[in-house]
Amino acid sequence: MEYCTVFVNTVLLGYNMVMANKKKPNQPKTISNRRARHDYELGDSLVVGVELTGKEVKSLRMGRGQLRGAYVTVKDNEIYLLNASVQGTNAAVLTESEQTRTRKLLAKRREIDALIDAKQTGRTIVPLELLTSGRFIKLRLAVGKGKKKYDKRQTLKKRDQDRESAAAMKLRS
Repeated sequence: MEYCTVFVNTVLLGYNMVMANKKKPNQPKTISNRRARHDYELGDSLVVGVELTGKEVKSLRMGRGQLRGAYVTVKDNEIYLLNASVQGTNAAVLTESEQTRTRKLLAKRREIDALIDAKQTGRTIVPLELLTSGRFIKLRLAVGKGKKKYDKRQTLKKRDQDRESAAAMKLRS
């Protein structure tokens, strides 16, 4: 009888260990704004926190967010993220107004002041990516200057030339 209970306990403990070590499914580590690097000449980046609700956190961890068309504005010496979309999931349903609501960004006072100064000089604060890998969800920002159409063409032309030269060097060696 003792042998049976020891065997059952060992099997159950082993099962629990397997369940505890099971990894979560592949979650996207970042939600990025791919157009930002194309449309702006960007400077140094800065990582700030985002004020979110529980439903939004769950949705973003599942990769259900989008930064296309999002921008940062200054109001009452605070910075806010506008037009960033967070789609709900079956478990966390978000209404239409909750999906694109204004979200407060959390940063140190001197960082906020530096962003406000950059905004006043005519530069744009661009959201680059949402970082969801750590304990907190954070947003990477950069101060940038909008590119003109000819600047974009020159960037594409230079990229193509670099790609062709790299291919030629690969064939040589």
